[in-house]
Amino acid sequence: MTAQAKKTQLYEIHKKTAKLTMFAGFEMPLLYEGIIAEHLAVRDNVGVFDISHMGRVTISGADAERFVNYVITNDVSKLAPNNAQYSVMCNEKGGIIDDFVVYRLEPETFMIVFNASNRKKDYDWISGNSKNLGVEIKDVSDDVAMFAVQGPKAEKTLQAISTADLGKIERFKCGSSRLADVDVFMARTGYTGEDGFEIFVWDSPLIKPDKAVKLWNAILEAGKAYGILPCGLGARDTLRLEAGLCLYGNDIDENTTPLEAGLGFVAKLQKEDFIGKTALVAQKAEGLKRKRVAVKMAGEGIPRSGFEIYDEKGLKVGQLTSGTFSPLLRCGIGMGYVPTSLAQEGSHVKVKIRDKLADATIVSLPFYDPEKYGFRRKTAP
Repeated sequence: MTAQAKKTQLYEIHKKTAKLTMFAGFEMPLLYEGIIAEHLAVRDNVGVFDISHMGRVTISGADAERFVNYVITNDVSKLAPNNAQYSVMCNEKGGIIDDFVVYRLEPETFMIVFNASNRKKDYDWISGNSKNLGVEIKDVSDDVAMFAVQGPKAEKTLQAISTADLGKIERFKCGSSRLADVDVFMARTGYTGEDGFEIFVWDSPLIKPDKAVKLWNAILEAGKAYGILPCGLGARDTLRLEAGLCLYGNDIDENTTPLEAGLGFVAKLQKEDFIGKTALVAQKAEGLKRKRVAVKMAGEGIPRSGFEIYDEKGLKVGQLTSGTFSPLLRCGIGMGYVPTSLAQEGSHVKVKIRDKLADATIVSLPFYDPEKYGFRRKTAP
């Protein structure tokens, strides 16, 4: 017997307006108007995603900072309230249990937002490592709806219905506001490479989705002037890949360390202790044998996860962990792992597509020009 599909607070809306798919046990929107149209709306204007399927736990108490610092690799002692940081959790071997954003809500209260596919695993891991510490851990996933409003016109869209001055919330900063008379917590974070906000709708349980529905409709109405589109998981995947962001279960997993994945910046090895530190220190001292790289196809052909990577001599050297057609660049792009000796920008490789070796080049991330696109862009769209 198959398990019943989980649903978010907006399921009834999605059922009427989107093509649905199963993801991490949830029935979620794959697309509305179309992946390319939704992707380009976010790159050029603004899009809104329902991300209520993601996991959310709060950790509070006198030992909260010490505990969070022990289970994650980044250093939350550097976080002031209403600040956030990207991090990972590792097992004892340094393998990545999950990647996520951690928010400091108050001096002794944190919130971690992790991948939908890891909701139970992460909660169990966090809880299992909290024994004999003064912390309270709550899974609030089903009581909080969550949206992502992303794109260069995200701030203008939300400002039209916000009581707070959103221009004062800098990247990876947070704050409370009311959007369309709904109390929310907002963070200037996201998974698209673009500027934008992730919005937490407090007190919006699955059995009472009224607030979530009201806010979703208000965001779409406010964004009409800026070309907003509702966006599904299809565009979310192509956007994050263009930005060079990892997808758990594909690009990172418990057999991959943050050093191999190019996430060493979140592994604070100078911290007194955290789970996996000993293994990561040893790996860094020994030297990395492989690294995550970005691959851009030279001609036609769309790379996919699992496709093999070869060097110029025709020897297999690795495989892709993600791959797609880039709606922005109009070519195939992918990420994967190769030996460190080959992981240099400009290296020529080949990707096996339909039994043929197609030319590709290792490039820097993000795939797009960051002066023209993304949160660092210098020119207005």
